[in-house]
Amino acid sequence: MTTDYKNYSKWLLTSVSEGTDKGTVATYTTGLTYTDKAVKQFIKQINKIQKPITVVFYGDHLPGIYNNSMAKDGTKLHETDYFIYSNTYAREHGARTLTSNTKVVSPNDFMAMVAEQTNSKVTPYLALMTKVYEDLPAVSINTGQNNSTASLQFTNSKGQVVKYSQLTKKQKRLWQDYKLVQYDLTAGKQYLYQLHMMK
Repeated sequence: MTTDYKNYSKWLLTSVSEGTDKGTVATYTTGLTYTDKAVKQFIKQINKIQKPITVVFYGDHLPGIYNNSMAKDGTKLHETDYFIYSNTYAREHGARTLTSNTKVVSPNDFMAMVAEQTNSKVTPYLALMTKVYEDLPAVSINTGQNNSTASLQFTNSKGQVVKYSQLTKKQKRLWQDYKLVQYDLTAGKQYLYQLHMMK
């Protein structure tokens, strides 16, 4: 975000969700002002460095200042702004700004997105992550449920929830491959490392 809130005290909050505290929202927006200024300064600093640098900046969810229902508005409450930025040196040496398939993504997609933006060589694992990013809807936890009954949720580029049954046969196969790889890395015998798929 790059909105300048210099004259924040002059802003008047006129409408917030019922039950939402205006003071809490005001405190949060003041924090946004500080964040905007710090990010602007950070970008100026990394643009001076003569090495390729690419950063991902995002929040994992919106702040808990709203009184909205997670069951009703959970997907919307977990959509946050993000950006992937390559410094001047990186852009002069081949990095580019992604322009497609960037509206609704999962944090899992960031590695593949950075590799694509920086035109980097990828490992077999990252090639799979790139296919997941390109071919599957964004994946998240269904936030309308509690932790003991949470389930996965797919969200398309329009912000609409997609059921597993609505995925194509190819997408279902890719999802199964992804789950097998994640299992191998976290609880399996780590064949991917033995087969040098991570290098």
